[in-house]
Amino acid sequence: MSQGGQERSERRLAAILAADVAGYSRLMGADEEGTLAHWKAHWTELIAPKMAEHHGRVVRTTGDGILAEFASIVEATRCAVALQRGMLERNAQVPQDKRIEFRIGLNLGDIIIDGADIYGDGVNVAARLEALCEPGSICVSRIVYEQVRDKVDVGFEDSGEQQLKNIARPVRIYRARLGAAAERPRPALPLPDKPSIAVLPFLNMSGDQDQEYFADAVTEDILTALSRWRWFFVIARNSSFIYKGRVVDVKEVARELGVRYVLEGSVRKVRSRIRVTGQLIDASNAAHIWADNFDRELADILALQDEITERVVTAIEPAMLHSEGMRVARKNLRDLSAFDCFQRGMWHFNKVSPDSYREALSLFRQAIDHDPELSLGHIGLARTLYGTAVYGWSSQPLADYEEARSAAQTAIGLDARDAYGHFALAGAALYLGRHDEAFEEAERAVALNPNFALGHFRLGQVLVYIGRPAEAVAPVERSLRHNPYDPQLGGMLALLGLAHYHAGNYPQAVRQAEAGIRLHSGAAWAVLAASLARLGRIEAAREAFARWRSGTSTTERHLAPYARPADRDDLIEGLRLAGASLTSGKAP
Repeated sequence: MSQGGQERSERRLAAILAADVAGYSRLMGADEEGTLAHWKAHWTELIAPKMAEHHGRVVRTTGDGILAEFASIVEATRCAVALQRGMLERNAQVPQDKRIEFRIGLNLGDIIIDGADIYGDGVNVAARLEALCEPGSICVSRIVYEQVRDKVDVGFEDSGEQQLKNIARPVRIYRARLGAAAERPRPALPLPDKPSIAVLPFLNMSGDQDQEYFADAVTEDILTALSRWRWFFVIARNSSFIYKGRVVDVKEVARELGVRYVLEGSVRKVRSRIRVTGQLIDASNAAHIWADNFDRELADILALQDEITERVVTAIEPAMLHSEGMRVARKNLRDLSAFDCFQRGMWHFNKVSPDSYREALSLFRQAIDHDPELSLGHIGLARTLYGTAVYGWSSQPLADYEEARSAAQTAIGLDARDAYGHFALAGAALYLGRHDEAFEEAERAVALNPNFALGHFRLGQVLVYIGRPAEAVAPVERSLRHNPYDPQLGGMLALLGLAHYHAGNYPQAVRQAEAGIRLHSGAAWAVLAASLARLGRIEAAREAFARWRSGTSTTERHLAPYARPADRDDLIEGLRLAGASLTSGKAP
């Protein structure tokens, strides 16, 4: 007797086997007498003999279930394997809709003895494992796997940690599939037309269980952020998180989920710092498309989480676009789908030349012909049309701006939640002098996708030209920080220089303009010339002005879409000081 006169429960370590019949209610509903007859035959001829052979004790049976205990987990596993293989043979000649198939869960744990019955977490885990099984399979806990993996003639597949109902801690699960039909790999899912990606749960490498939530939160935030790009096909959390805690083959994950790209990463906490690593892999050839790591002080955990998400997602989007462009560029023109035409069009668009833009226009129009409801085709058309006009490559810029605006409106009508559509409409509206519309659409693009680097650039660009240059600096800098390899980076740096110029920060305007010039931006020479002139460096300003005049067309020099004449005059005066003879009606 224990203190207080209460009897202490008897406990012991035991191997627990829990089994039930898959679809038992359906079988009984279809043929009650036949199902009962088959069940009794299986019990008499297979189940009871195998239980006895492996020294198992049947604790209780229900209409369709069995709970048994064994002194040895090896014997319990051998019994489970024998039962499943025996049922495979007995079902060989039975029609699929009449087969009795078991699901079996195995666990090794502490149990409570109550007469002939048993209870406790050891039993509960076995029952939960059985519920997770596919018909004809066996699920075991990690402790079972570690005890039997070299002692039974069956292979196991690591299914990772899973939270089981009413069980306090996650349980790592291993699955055994038996027989020729079960051993066949599941067929690969077809790849979607869109670039497709699965984000695997980031590994917690800290040895600190408290950081598990942070690793999961980062993964979930990245998933949410990626799904804001409407041209991505992103695997949902419930599917990607089945790989949590598992050592996986990226190619196998991609095959099972039907994706081309897999993002994986890890989180490691060392004292007051956190390091997050990530890598994007093209599973078709195991090529690493992108990889990076982030070391930060663990001060504001939520701010850190947001920063990591932004850094990862804004890097992945252009990396995937580049990879997809290279892939589609190798395809035969006769085999291009509407989405292929869009991707190939973007491949040419990003080369930024008159010839490449003509190719891009043709491909975007082909994409629209193939599928008029593909919003991306209209977006690509809009961006190329107003880009052609902005760069001075159009013989009818006003008409191109109008067509670009119409194409962007069509894209938004097809998919109003695609930030790229609003980005494109803001660009066309800006150069048509529709400044209020441009500002509203730029704000909408950023609201729809806060991690959209080009959206922040467009917002900054509009702010410059509506007379709010100081406010423009932050969104343009954010865009550049997260989009450091954009093909039009030179022009983006020139715009940042222009924002600083109009804000009166001439030394910073010079630095940004010089950076733009190193990336071959013609407009940056104008910003440099005006900024140097404002600083009193007239000789250098004249040289920069001459370089700008010789390197840009007359059409291109007259395109700056200012809303306020005073801002236009501010730039013209700087250029006049640099040696220009311009009127207020002509400006860069």
